[in-house]
Amino acid sequence: MTVDTTAGAKVDGPARATGSAPAARPADKRPRRARLVTVLAPVGSLAAAVGVWYAVSYLLLDADRRFLVPPPHQVLSVSFLDWTHLEPMLRALRLTAQVALVGLLIASALGVTAAVLMSRARWLERSLYPYAVILQTVPILAIVPLIGLWFGFGFTSRVVVCVLIALFPMIANTLFGIQSVDRAHHDLFTLQRASRWARLSKLELPAALPAIFTGLRTSSGLSVIGAIVGDMFFKQGDPGIGTLLDVYRSRLQSEDLFAAIILASLFGVVVFALFTLVARLAIGSWHASGERP
Repeated sequence: MTVDTTAGAKVDGPARATGSAPAARPADKRPRRARLVTVLAPVGSLAAAVGVWYAVSYLLLDADRRFLVPPPHQVLSVSFLDWTHLEPMLRALRLTAQVALVGLLIASALGVTAAVLMSRARWLERSLYPYAVILQTVPILAIVPLIGLWFGFGFTSRVVVCVLIALFPMIANTLFGIQSVDRAHHDLFTLQRASRWARLSKLELPAALPAIFTGLRTSSGLSVIGAIVGDMFFKQGDPGIGTLLDVYRSRLQSEDLFAAIILASLFGVVVFALFTLVARLAIGSWHASGERP
């Protein structure tokens, strides 16, 4: 009986070890599968979009109306592979990028400063925040004539449009982040008799970083939109990508119009991805928004 029990124990031990080994394999494959899905999902959606584009060009439009939606290969050959067409777009995109960057920097500085001031005094928040909301809800096209009269019709007016569009997300997200600090952390700083500046610089602003970067990513996309809108309405000086969009539309240059739209969209995606990367580097792994998917 003793021998049988020992033998059974010897058999059961390796059996349990052998049976437990494969259980860890699915967990090891999950990161690889997640990365694979992360890569294949946008590629698949892009392929589907190109397929729909071809279907619209060749199945829904007659040959004499195909200029309205030229097929992708025609846009590629006429606009992207011809330097005489591509060079003006890149030069215009560079100017639009400068406008968007300057507008975003100004909007970020003003937004964070305004949010910090509002967080210091409740009466200041009640006085200023409603006007920030109004600034967000007023159609920008309605005040474009005033911007042109006040600041001219060149680079400055384009920057002003970017600032007006990108300002509110910075104010709202920064204020939300500062006001969302855990009360227990405030109590700890109170016990240490920390000054208002120490509380702001060492507790509130670091804790609000995830919200600030969320606002920054939102404002970066809005700033690109503002720069393109400003290009369309303020045409003094060198043309931006928005100016070329208006010119191509009026001349029915469909290939160049689609190419300019694609370039502007790619620029917006690059800006958003850049600030997402900066957020991950700044926040690190201490917050869920800084973790990689």
